[in-house]
Amino acid sequence: MNILKTKTENAPAEAIDTGTTAPADYRLPLWFFGFEGVLAAAFDILKAFPSAWPVLLVLLAVNITVSLTMMRSRIKLAKALWRGKDTRKIAFALIALRVGSHFALNAVGLAVTSTLGHVIFAVVMSAMTIGMLAYSQETAIRALTRSAAPAQA
Repeated sequence: MNILKTKTENAPAEAIDTGTTAPADYRLPLWFFGFEGVLAAAFDILKAFPSAWPVLLVLLAVNITVSLTMMRSRIKLAKALWRGKDTRKIAFALIALRVGSHFALNAVGLAVTSTLGHVIFAVVMSAMTIGMLAYSQETAIRALTRSAAPAQA
């Protein structure tokens, strides 16, 4: 059965247009956000494991390479994400959370100095970054889908 062909009982088969892409086709895979999560947690990773900086540099280089090659076709979504106020709010909120949480803990005398504390901070920051980026992507895809719907009609 050829799913690219449609056929009615008395009409000949015709090809379905597969050249158009929907906004959902631009969705970045969740594993790609893992790069961003690791980079968001880099401060605490370096505090916990100071010798990990070469690994972080390699991950940064891989992130840039993947962004410019494999994810190149998704540049429209990336632009839409960064144009949106929500994505910028999320980025600033994550930075404020990072700085604010360490500052607040230092102010009350509970500075994070142990390896375990920095590992926990790294995991939490990474998970929050991945979750917030995935949420922001879904919001942008919904907006692009809504804006593309009248154009197609």
